[in-house]
Amino acid sequence: MAGKLAQFRPLSPLCFLLILALLTLIAFNYTSFSSLHSPIKHVSDLSLTPLRKVDAGGDIEELSDIYHSPEAFHLNYAEMEKKFKVFVYPDGDPNTYYQTPRKLTGKYASEGYFFQNIRESQFRTDDPDQAHLFFIPISCHKMRGKGTSYENMTVIVQNYVHKLMSKYPYWNRTLGADHFFVTCHDVGVRATEGVPLLVKNSIRVVCSPSYDVGFIPHKDVALPQILQPFALPAGGNDMENRTELGFWAGHRNSRIRVILARVWENDIELDIKNNRINRATGHLLYQKKFYRNKFCICPGGSQVNSARITDSIHYGCVPVILSNYYDLPFNDILDWQKFSVILNEIDVYQLKHILKNISDAEFAVLHNNLIKVQKHFQWNTPPIRYDAFYMVMYELWLRHHVIKY
Repeated sequence: MAGKLAQFRPLSPLCFLLILALLTLIAFNYTSFSSLHSPIKHVSDLSLTPLRKVDAGGDIEELSDIYHSPEAFHLNYAEMEKKFKVFVYPDGDPNTYYQTPRKLTGKYASEGYFFQNIRESQFRTDDPDQAHLFFIPISCHKMRGKGTSYENMTVIVQNYVHKLMSKYPYWNRTLGADHFFVTCHDVGVRATEGVPLLVKNSIRVVCSPSYDVGFIPHKDVALPQILQPFALPAGGNDMENRTELGFWAGHRNSRIRVILARVWENDIELDIKNNRINRATGHLLYQKKFYRNKFCICPGGSQVNSARITDSIHYGCVPVILSNYYDLPFNDILDWQKFSVILNEIDVYQLKHILKNISDAEFAVLHNNLIKVQKHFQWNTPPIRYDAFYMVMYELWLRHHVIKY
């Protein structure tokens, strides 16, 4: 027996780190996938009781259970704020497609806010040797604004990346694994499809994170599509005013929207419009409907994402996600089951039945949790702790562990 025991040797530090990294990756993927497309939890599972911890200054900090792992999130977040550094490549004329945002308004504002905030943030470093990640500052939104064709966009992106590869050593030492780019415009996916090394190797921060178009959850980041500035103030703590069951209005530019309109547009309890609401019918009538409804239906459009999700969060209307293959923003951090209703597209035929079966108590928990996450779906300049910019940076921080050759 002693001889057998002597055969065992303690693990080397390298083996230990590799095993730890493997376990972390398995847990990371499990959290991302398991939180999607599961039935709504009963009210007994949707607790309003907050966890609490005492921070370094002795203050009590609330750790809400809207997070998958509240304590881990706050600890890792604090480490990110202290250590995380990003190098922004200086190459490219800001007056063309590089460095600066096109604008900070409209449905693609998220891309613009990120471009502006990263340049002015504490995370930026001018020393590439200190950087954990490298930002490729090319804007497909600016290309689209200048009328560039899809084919030319691909050529521009490819030439820019190849220039960085030949000029600097940083891409080649990891094959781009510690590089990322950001695009919220739909054309960003199409413009980069022709550059396989960028799509397969680097971190894609995109507003259209669909599994069926090559989105890789443990590598890529789902960027929230936020239509800012919001037309009206944030909603919340106003459940008594939410007397209508559910609402949707928009263009029928996807199969699920066509079915949604056809099945429910004449229903007397679900307010489903077969087109956008005409402004002539009333000032901000569309936005005001978010205040009066308990649930706001968010079907995918030309892509799986929809700005209605973040509109719903802002106005305090519980979002009903009606889209397949959608990796929701911050899904590995936030437990979307605690503040939204997640359905597959096939569930559209039972939509009213599903929503009416959610009790008032369950709705109250969903609504109150929704108010807690509003701060995570708001862009600010300069950025504010825990806002959309910081949450995207945290997602990048989670993905920064790579081996440098």
